[in-house]
Amino acid sequence: AGDPAVGKSALAQMFHSDGAHFQKNYTLTMGIELLVKAVSVPETSDSVEFFIFDSAGKDLFSEMLEKLWEQPNVLCLVYDVTNEQSFDNCDKWLEKLRAQAVGVHIPGVLVGNKTDLADRRVVEQKQAQEWAEKHGLEYCEMSVKEMKNFEAPFHILAKLFHQLYKEKVETFHSLA
Repeated sequence: AGDPAVGKSALAQMFHSDGAHFQKNYTLTMGIELLVKAVSVPETSDSVEFFIFDSAGKDLFSEMLEKLWEQPNVLCLVYDVTNEQSFDNCDKWLEKLRAQAVGVHIPGVLVGNKTDLADRRVVEQKQAQEWAEKHGLEYCEMSVKEMKNFEAPFHILAKLFHQLYKEKVETFHSLA
């Protein structure tokens, strides 16, 4: 999730293609694109299969998003480090998600993209890190364009999802 033009599609496509393809000219995502990929869970021999919903950032598509967000497992919230409004709007995106999953903890990661544009940076890492912690999210930064750290959010999400799975299995066993 995140505002238009923060790099959600570029991130999803680069990850899906194992870094083989950075598309320089993106058109705004219209609706939602589904990508599926298995991801190894760090520090385990397990893997998880992600169904990645690359969603449009425009409010026009919010009704479609709300239908998909009825049963989210993890969240990847992306903003552009050179665009303060995209960071400020993370509150709105998180609120929309949590409204769909009342009473359920949705683990996730806040991702600062476009670190290659350091001279235009307006959102400081410390500020974003503190926001993520306050909202119970992990945090990482990357540059999809320079292929720096673009796999990190997915490894974080794999680990978070794996932890959720293990907790549910333990709860199930304790009931038996």
